[in-house]
Amino acid sequence: MADVVTRVEPLHVTIAGRPRTRVVLVLASLAGLAMFCWPLLVEVGPEASGHVTDAPLAFVLLLPVVLAVVLAEMADEGIDSRALAMLGVLAAIDAALRPLGAGVGGIELMFFLLVLGGRVFGPGFGFALGCLSMLASALLTAGVGPWLPFQMMAAAWVGLGAGLLPRRFRGRSEIAMLAVYGAVAALAYGALLNMWFWPYAIGTDTVLSYVAGDPLGDNLRRFARFTFVTSTLGWDLGRAITTVLGVVLLGPAVLAVLRRAARRASFTPR
Repeated sequence: MADVVTRVEPLHVTIAGRPRTRVVLVLASLAGLAMFCWPLLVEVGPEASGHVTDAPLAFVLLLPVVLAVVLAEMADEGIDSRALAMLGVLAAIDAALRPLGAGVGGIELMFFLLVLGGRVFGPGFGFALGCLSMLASALLTAGVGPWLPFQMMAAAWVGLGAGLLPRRFRGRSEIAMLAVYGAVAALAYGALLNMWFWPYAIGTDTVLSYVAGDPLGDNLRRFARFTFVTSTLGWDLGRAITTVLGVVLLGPAVLAVLRRAARRASFTPR
């Protein structure tokens, strides 16, 4: 028995959680919230034409944020060349998965992998994975437009949130937690994507319209009705169901593969 060595594998392997990375992620998230929500705080005039003019600026500013997250991790010895290779592989797979279901009843195949990747490798990795997956998908499908920076930021938050989930769960309880999170994140993603165009989308003369200068609570109620009527029962619900099925059916196997890859690459255990 003395010759038998029992190898205890870490329950989770993650990349992130270091002070420098946390600061970058907080600042990036605050900037992202401002990018989405400024029409609720600043009166938008009738001459506004959506984000056609400011979206390129947001895109130019967002890419350095992703780079800053990666560099912060590298500076704190959380991401090395092997982790960067894993980031590229997962982003490429996610980008290839997205066109397979997009456009059919809200089916989105990329989100379950984004949730699982963020879970295993942590919030910083998940944030970068969400941004890069959306960027690669847009380039692959010629889907580059004023909506792209908002898709990238919303997907980044999905990966970030998955990396911040409690680490004590394992097995079936972990899959259940990830499935619930995936459903909530899929619905939240749809709501955020509605926010980027809602103030400009349907004019000013309906019960769902943004009203410039109205109190924040009134506009939020109109936005909630707009989201429920236009996307929750269609696109968002389909995305949530697809994500839950992906996590439940494929989650155990994918988590095992990702954790094995993380251990062999000697990523920092958490």
